[in-house]
Amino acid sequence: MPVNLLRNLPSVNELLESPPLRNLAARLSHSVVVTRARGVLEELRSELKTSASEASLPNVADLAERIARRILEGEQPSLRSVVNATGILLHTGLGRAPLADEAIDALVSVARGYASVELDLASGERSQRMAAVEGLLKELTGAEAALVINNNAGATMLTLSALCAGREVIVSRGQLIEIGGSYRLPDVMSTSGAKLREVGTTNKTRIDDYRQAIGETTAALFRAHTSNYRIVGFTAEASLAELVALGRQHSLPVIDDIGSGALIDLTPWGVTGEPMASASIRQGADLVLFSGDKLLGGPQCGCIVGRRELVERIAKHPMTRALRVDKLTLAALAATLPLYRKPEEAQQRIPLLQLLTTPIENLKLRAERLATQLAAIPSVRAAAAMEDVAYLGGGSVPTQQIKTWAVALTPAELSVDRFAQALRIGTHSVVGRIQDGKLLLDLRSVFARQDQDLVTAVSQVGGQEAMVDN
Repeated sequence: MPVNLLRNLPSVNELLESPPLRNLAARLSHSVVVTRARGVLEELRSELKTSASEASLPNVADLAERIARRILEGEQPSLRSVVNATGILLHTGLGRAPLADEAIDALVSVARGYASVELDLASGERSQRMAAVEGLLKELTGAEAALVINNNAGATMLTLSALCAGREVIVSRGQLIEIGGSYRLPDVMSTSGAKLREVGTTNKTRIDDYRQAIGETTAALFRAHTSNYRIVGFTAEASLAELVALGRQHSLPVIDDIGSGALIDLTPWGVTGEPMASASIRQGADLVLFSGDKLLGGPQCGCIVGRRELVERIAKHPMTRALRVDKLTLAALAATLPLYRKPEEAQQRIPLLQLLTTPIENLKLRAERLATQLAAIPSVRAAAAMEDVAYLGGGSVPTQQIKTWAVALTPAELSVDRFAQALRIGTHSVVGRIQDGKLLLDLRSVFARQDQDLVTAVSQVGGQEAMVDN
């Protein structure tokens, strides 16, 4: 490559005088524009040096446009709103359950300024932050006391550390769960200081297995709901009622980790076998642990409800402060829980339940209408409405199939992978799923108000192609 070609590259100062970069420097930061311009120039030098064929330099205007595009791409926040068209309602990668309008309003209200997090406004004295939600959790579950921390993994860790450190906790081998992020129950036990005592086999654990394992160092009986897998066939497991009876006989607490945290029965909408916190309390569980951002449809948190004496011991543990929730979580949870006082209201107001209970006929009509609109867009070769199944979660209740309708897109020119990427990085970010060589936009996880966003996003894919190439 001739040296004089490299010498003809424009200087950073020359590029900064171009309209797109001059405007960006005024709008963003001079240093950001300079840094990005230097980076693009260095890339161009490397390309020219390694090019095996005759190359030509881009003009100043084209080079400035390339740099401006890079800067704008880099300014896009990594955390942004997306349209979830995957058909997975509790998608961990997409933030699990969306919040109800009431929760959003409450969150914004306390976020704008100060809030009575630990102040009793009537007396002016210091109060406990759990006062915002404890009464509601007690009312809805029937528990004597409640504590909320940052997530259910933390709730499990804290409970074991506070009540069982240095002693044995009896768990069925069939319930030694692993969830996302390498979270394994045996590792949690070890880290908490509790000693795991496995009983039974993977597919069969009877109440006698627990009974025979009880000894002088036993601290608790632990049941974990296997929400992310199912063991079927030649199986048996001890019921919660049997565990409670055995625990009472030996003065041992029974800890029931129900995971997804349903507060109402979801069976009418095809979700079966999900334990309810109130049912566990009624059956005598001493402590019930569950998530706030799954089937409850609230913010990320971990709820601990049960016997007052045990909850108070947990609350006094030093780790509780490290895992406590902030005012935003408290506000969102405190606004979500009252909606469950009337299940029919919860169905209408909580977004997860709205999606879950949308009639299949409604989804079919929307899919057919969208297919017609999307098929008319140049970047789409074909679009067809199709019946399929959606899921509550990929790692949470994955066996719960829910009927759905989707729009299957065949791109006109881009590969299906490139088309999906273009939709993800677009102004209206859309995340679908690839199936059988097509991109599916599953409407079970898309709110009706977002249908037009799907059309807009797909119509912009042609303009995104250059960005994908770069």
